[in-house]
Amino acid sequence: MVTADALPSRLAVSALALASVRAVCDAARDPRVDPSRVDPVRVAAAYRSDRMLRIDGRAPDAWAPLSGFWRTTDGWIRTHGNYPHHARALRRGLALSDAAGADELAQAVADLRTADAVAAVSGAGGLAVPVRAEDPGSDAELRRTGLVETIRLADAPRRGRTPGTGARGIRVLDLTRVIAGPVCTRTLALLGADVLRVDPPDLPELEWQHVDTGHGKRTTVLDARSARFADLLAHADVVVLGYHPAALDRLGLSPAALADRHPGLVIAQLSAWGEAAPGRRGFDSLVQAESGIAMVESPDGEHPGALPAQALDHSAGYLLAAGILRALEEQRATGGTMLVRTSLRRVAAELLGMPRTTGTGPAVDIDPAAHTQRFTIGGREVITVRSAIPGLEFTDPRPWGRDTPAW
Repeated sequence: MVTADALPSRLAVSALALASVRAVCDAARDPRVDPSRVDPVRVAAAYRSDRMLRIDGRAPDAWAPLSGFWRTTDGWIRTHGNYPHHARALRRGLALSDAAGADELAQAVADLRTADAVAAVSGAGGLAVPVRAEDPGSDAELRRTGLVETIRLADAPRRGRTPGTGARGIRVLDLTRVIAGPVCTRTLALLGADVLRVDPPDLPELEWQHVDTGHGKRTTVLDARSARFADLLAHADVVVLGYHPAALDRLGLSPAALADRHPGLVIAQLSAWGEAAPGRRGFDSLVQAESGIAMVESPDGEHPGALPAQALDHSAGYLLAAGILRALEEQRATGGTMLVRTSLRRVAAELLGMPRTTGTGPAVDIDPAAHTQRFTIGGREVITVRSAIPGLEFTDPRPWGRDTPAW
């Protein structure tokens, strides 16, 4: 018998989502948070936050026209063009005009082999992956590593904070964007951390995307090579890294460099593809496509499908937050400089290894009135999802980039 599900899927998305949120609740050591009260429907709403979001009564366009599945001569590719610079690179790689839309992209790709289309886009700095069948052997190999890895990079003195205080009073420097990293730092802010998100001056964020995950944080625009940034880093307890490793290396912000200069720091790192491809860029939708999830979720065995939410992103965010909380406890107890890391690909392998259903059942109705909050941000009425963590409610997301770069 197929039962109703808050996140209906052939894969165990609801089970993964519940386990990820409960991991944070267990690690929080916060008397306000009772892991037994985690509500599957409230968790499902949080995972579908982009669909619950309203700005002045309007839903955002979560997917740009050049983001999607496209048929090639021998299969399918998946592209990501939500950010303007990624859309420009897509067009450049496929020799399209600056005004080309979905129809032109589809026509260009239809005449190419999958490998050639991916190579053309990637060579121009764009984002495209082949849609592949799952590889159980590769997934099993990935599952031999921890879902969240915690590595003691070096010995260091304890930071002197009281054990059992969770995230309260912790300074978190947030160098992430899109969904997974911001979900992680939003969760830490909800649990009492002082979170300051720093974005580079030349890379503006999409307004709706920040509003969706910006609750409780301050945000600023600052050059990571500046003395002000160095001062912020020197006084941080946690730094969360979500940028391309090559970019972090150029800025002296690799985990190794941070550990060398800032003993006792907890460093969290999130990537799309994991340690096997540390320099490769990606998003949840691309990992779904290449890992085999898209074909598992195919509606007809021919056309690729998708999960009912950006579940790899959200789960990675909650799991990374839980790992950070545990690393903070270890640092308080025994000292050390800690690295906590996971990847969307590792989360995908976990999901692919969980028990499956034979088909999707009806979706549980998610009542927006019961699972959203209202805010006024910069004179605009914003409705966002409520927190997935029981006993806690979000504070307002602040306008992006307008806070002073200071603790």
